[in-house]
Amino acid sequence: MGYWQTKVLPKIKKVFENKNSGKKAAAAEACKSFDESKEDYSKQFEEKKDELQVKVVEIYEGSSAEIKTLVKERKEAGLKKYSAAVHKFLEQLEKIDFPGSKPVSEASSKYGPAYVSGPVFFVFEKVSTFIVVEEKVEPPPPPPATETTATKTEEETSAAVKEREIVVEEEKKEEVVEIKKDEEVVEVKKEEEVEKATTTETEPASEAPKVEEAAAAEPTKP
Repeated sequence: MGYWQTKVLPKIKKVFENKNSGKKAAAAEACKSFDESKEDYSKQFEEKKDELQVKVVEIYEGSSAEIKTLVKERKEAGLKKYSAAVHKFLEQLEKIDFPGSKPVSEASSKYGPAYVSGPVFFVFEKVSTFIVVEEKVEPPPPPPATETTATKTEEETSAAVKEREIVVEEEKKEEVVEIKKDEEVVEVKKEEEVEKATTTETEPASEAPKVEEAAAAEPTKP
């Protein structure tokens, strides 16, 4: 057991470390080569954008939820965790001749998506430009309850003020009607008093001729 730990295991670790170091170096060269061609891939993408849109959206919609999340968020931890799904997605893009997908797919197959994250995310970024259009826009949130309560309070206050104004107007109308009635009663009383006064003044005048006639009928005393 001591021989295994002291002699064999260190040699195995060294082999794997050398292998990983060589893999990282090769992957770094692949990334560097891809970066030099980014501008050309961007031009090709703009030229074929209309042609690619329907195909890319179809591939994206048929992919797993993990790939959809990676395309939108582009986190390196996901490349290592879902490396097989990432490589499959890149192969599908290569089939429709998506700009830059072929060298990225080859590098992903050789070194793994996590070692060539820069080129992979470059392709994912281009893919996401088609997906943004397909996303649904969420409706705006409802206003806070405090605003609603304040609005209701204002409406209730306004309604109460209007009702009060209507009551005041009705009371004023009733007062006007009562004043008119009182004025009519006063006028009627005045007319009655005038009629009585007229009647009283005319009665003595009518009796005067009778007194004169009676006096004329009586004989003159000696």
